[in-house]
Amino acid sequence: MWLRNLLLICMLLLAGCGEPKLPSPFHAAEVTDKYAQANFSLKDFNGKPRTLADFRGKVVVLFFGYIHCPDVCPTTMADLRQTMEMLGKDAEKVQVLFVTVDPERDTPALLAKYVPAFDPSFLGLYGDAAATAQAADAFKVVYQKQPTKSGYNVDHSAGTYLIDTQGRVRLLAPYGQSADWLAQDIKLLLALGAS
Repeated sequence: MWLRNLLLICMLLLAGCGEPKLPSPFHAAEVTDKYAQANFSLKDFNGKPRTLADFRGKVVVLFFGYIHCPDVCPTTMADLRQTMEMLGKDAEKVQVLFVTVDPERDTPALLAKYVPAFDPSFLGLYGDAAATAQAADAFKVVYQKQPTKSGYNVDHSAGTYLIDTQGRVRLLAPYGQSADWLAQDIKLLLALGAS
C-alpha cells in the first residue's frame, strides 16, 4: 500500500514538472498580445500626419496626457527626460511621443512649446475629438473631463507604453516607474531590435 502511495506521489510530482517559466527580463508589464493592433492616426505639432509606422527603427515611448495636468503629466514627462539622459547615445534611437487627451485646449502651438520644453527631441501629437478617441481606444486609455471651479481637468490613464523598433507595443510601465527601470527596458528593446 505504501509503495502504491509513493508511486502516486511521484507521478503527481512529475506531472507538475514541465518547462520552468522564466521571469520576464523587463521591469514593465509585457502586453504584446493585448495591444497587437494598436496604432494611431494623429498629427504632430507641426501639422504632419503621424502613425506608429513613421517611427520604425526606433523604440517609441508613448504617453497620453494633457498640458494643463497638475501632477501626473509633468511628473511623467520629467521622468522621461531623466530616462533619456540615462540612455546617453542610445537616446538617439528613441522617440518620446506625448498624445494629448485634451485637444480642445492643447493646440499645436501650445504642444510645440510644452512638449519640447522637457526635451527637444520629444514630439507632441494631437487630433480632433474623433481621432483622439480612436487613439485612446486603441491603447485602452480612459479619459474624462471633470469640472472644476476654474474650468475642467481631465482624468486619464497614466501608463507609459514602450513600442519596439518593429512598431509592436511590447510593454506598459505604470505611473511612477523609475527612470532607471525605463532606461533598462528601453536598452533591452534596442538590443532585441538589433539582433
